[in-house]
Amino acid sequence: MNNTPLNRRQFAALTGAALLAGHAHAQADFPNKPIELVVPFQPGGGTDALARSFADATRKHTTQSVVIVNKPGASGSIGWQDVMNAKPDGYRLAIVTVELATLAHMGIGKIQAADLQPIAQLNADQAAITVRSDSPFNTVEEFLAAAKKEPGKIGVGNAGPGSIWHLAASALEDKTGVKFNHVPFQGAGPGVQALLGGHIDAVAVSPAEVTTFVQAGKLKTLAVMAEQRVKGFEKVPTLKERGIDLVIGTWRGIAAPKNTPPQVVAYLKDLAFKASSEPSFRETLDKQNLGFVYADDAAFKARIMKDNEYFKALITKLGIKAS
Repeated sequence: MNNTPLNRRQFAALTGAALLAGHAHAQADFPNKPIELVVPFQPGGGTDALARSFADATRKHTTQSVVIVNKPGASGSIGWQDVMNAKPDGYRLAIVTVELATLAHMGIGKIQAADLQPIAQLNADQAAITVRSDSPFNTVEEFLAAAKKEPGKIGVGNAGPGSIWHLAASALEDKTGVKFNHVPFQGAGPGVQALLGGHIDAVAVSPAEVTTFVQAGKLKTLAVMAEQRVKGFEKVPTLKERGIDLVIGTWRGIAAPKNTPPQVVAYLKDLAFKASSEPSFRETLDKQNLGFVYADDAAFKARIMKDNEYFKALITKLGIKAS
């Protein structure tokens, strides 16, 4: 029997091989515990609704549950930084929105557009101007005329400084020469509740995030910032129809920490595709007027980086800074 002791190089090699073998086994065994999906906004908005519907749709396609974790703050950057700093093993993911491509240009948070690994895009929605049903404004022209008459008086809610809905209202100011009082919330849901409570005059969020209240007769949408009229809001004109050339909105998708193992990314891509193909997922989005748009990881990454350049230029032009 050979009892020759191992030298340091041999010991390091054997130890490294054992660690690699264990790491490979862990990847092959993925997932063997619940997957957490971080939503960086409060419950009640479109992002939260999409995340919960997606989690439900994964049940047929994975042995483990997808658990929603709401982690709001700083227009989304707190939740994304949490995932960015998580162990890259696929067990902590994020719902990302277009704010991933806006916040860094305003000095909000430490997240950059390239700091997460895209998995799949699941949605795209346009911005809209919505007021209470008892508001004196029945058209977007009346709304803008009031804002122009008394600059800074009309309170418009958004999902936080640097959020897409903040940028949408700011871009509308730039196009029309009016001045709003921008009121930030930790997500569209709280902003809509503030509107319902009479604390603000309007919100610049997506039609999906006000659908329930518009259908109930509590809110009315004056205009959408889209190329064409939105499904479910066919009677609502686009800004373009009213002579204002402004199209702006959000997208939502799934992302993981950078350096997540390729085998795990492949599993998550397949899961995202299968879950997003579930009729229940499509039906839920349709009922809430959340637009379904699917893109794989490569196409989604290209969209993120393209929007990163677009919003960098827009934010610079508008001179928007973190408050």
